[in-house]
This record gives sequence, structure tokens and C-alpha cells, in this order.
Amino acid sequence: MGSSLFNMRSLIGLLFLVVQLASALKFELPASSGHGKNERCIRNFVGKDQLVVVTAIVGGEKGDGQKVNIHIKDAMGNDHGRPRDVVGEIRQAFTSPADTAFDVCFENQLSGHNAVANPFRAVELDVDIGADARDWSSIQVQEKLKPVETDLRRIEEMVADVVSEMEYLRSREQRLRDTNESTNERVKWFAFGTMGMLVGLGAWQVVYLRAYFRSKHLI
Repeated sequence: MGSSLFNMRSLIGLLFLVVQLASALKFELPASSGHGKNERCIRNFVGKDQLVVVTAIVGGEKGDGQKVNIHIKDAMGNDHGRPRDVVGEIRQAFTSPADTAFDVCFENQLSGHNAVANPFRAVELDVDIGADARDWSSIQVQEKLKPVETDLRRIEEMVADVVSEMEYLRSREQRLRDTNESTNERVKWFAFGTMGMLVGLGAWQVVYLRAYFRSKHLI
């Protein structure tokens, strides 16, 4: 029993580690002179009423001649945060108003003289959505859950998020299939109408030409 419990906890830990490795993104953000926008944006998709937590760790230090600004926005035109002159770790949370895409944009501006050639800031970005975005340590304390119970609760909500996403994809596929069928039906009737018009035009031309030739006594 103890060995099975240990294996289960190891499997859960490995699953969380894989999820964290897959979601974390590291990159270098070069500084620009500030003439025009030079943003680097990372896009993600979120369902309606889902919690999103954006965690960014920006290297460097204030006064090094660089200024990193972050802009979090969605495809509907909503702003979810504009942290300015970010150094170190910063966290922004919001709840999605609808099924939409959202962007986390970074901009590194030169704010003074910098003796380093090609200055840049190292950025680490982690975006948690749904069950991953919840504070499970706080939930464990409030509900007095054991570590394994907390892990299982988290997996349960992650699975529920996956099921919800699959349902959303299924509904989108259904809408696309209905649209395709409707388009095919319209194209079919348009083709029939075009063929009918061509046949009618050909028949009219034959009748007209016969009448014309008869009037000229050619036939």
C-alpha cells in the first residue's frame, strides 16, 4: 500500500513537472531605441470565465539603461494589465470575459546610455489557466486537505478543464460542419441554376438563329 501511494505521488509530481516545463517560456528580449513599437507577443487561448495568472520574471536591474513594459490584452480589445519598468517577478491575474485569445506583449526600451553592445533582458514567462491558476497551497490550508488529496483535487479540476475544452472544440466542429453543409447546398443549387441558365440561353440562341436564317431565306 505504501509503495503504491509513493508511486502515485511520484506519477502526480512527474505530471505536474511536465506541465510546468511545457508551459514555461524563456527568451531574450533585445532593447530598442523606442522609435516605433518593437513588441514581442505570446498568444494563448482561454475559455469564458476562466482564471488566468500571468507570471513573468524579468532579469536585469533598474538603472541599467533598459525599461521593460508588459501589456496583457485580449482579442476583444480588453486590457488586463500594463506593468511598467518591470524587474524581477511580477504576477497579473484576470478572469476571461469570453472565449477568446489573449496576448502577453513585452517591450524593452532603451532609457539611457548603455555601455553594453546589443543590450537585452532575459525573460521567463509562465501562463496558468483554469485549475493551474488556482492557489492550491491556500486551498489545502483552508480545507485541511492532505497533500495527496490536494494533488488529486487539482488533477480532477485539470481533467474537468480538458473535458470542457473538448466540448468546446466539439461544438465548434459541429458549427463548422453545419456551415460546410449549408455552403455545399448553396453551391449545388447555384450550379444547377447556372446550368439551367446556360441551357435556356443555348435554346434561345438556337430559336433566334433559326428565325433569323428563315427571314433571310437561307433555310
